[in-house]
Amino acid sequence: QHKCPFCREPIPSTEKECEKQKLKRIEVNDPLAMLHKGGEKYNEGNYPSAFEWYTTAAGSGDMEAHCRLALMYHNGHGVEKDRKKR
Repeated sequence: QHKCPFCREPIPSTEKECEKQKLKRIEVNDPLAMLHKGGEKYNEGNYPSAFEWYTTAAGSGDMEAHCRLALMYHNGHGVEKDRKKR
């Protein structure tokens, strides 16, 4: 059986277990988990929340989060459009 590389526990098989594992990872400041949470919020159209999750992940060194923040500024999603912040 496959194990999670983060916690070494079996990979969750239900959405509820996945969410619980993601929250555990967020609690210990895992930037990838924060990036994924930001992506969920972005896809829901909750741009202010996505911005906060991406900002936190970027602050922890996640380069993908930096790129997504730049795209939010470029497109004006949840922030004032600013093409100079690319």
